Amino acid sequence: MLCALPNGLPYCRFGFTASRHVGKAVARNRARRLMREAVRLNLQHIEPGWDLVFIARSAITGACFREVEAACTALLHRAGLWRQEL
Repeated sequence: MLCALPNGLPYCRFGFTASRHVGKAVARNRARRLMREAVRLNLQHIEPGWDLVFIARSAITGACFREVEAACTALLHRAGLWRQEL
């Protein structure tokens, strides 16, 4: 899940969260690490000037990195915050 608000700055700020529904501490930390890495690798494609909060759902516990990266990319596309040009 993705929540986005414009921040009026020339850069983006990110937040990553996972509730206890995702699992115990190890599972929540892994979920946040996966989302953080997916965003870090695609940072140049994200439209600047937004505050973005990525919220992990319970399905992330069985997902590999490529699935998490595809989900983050799809969320950014749906929100209109993905840009193709570099």
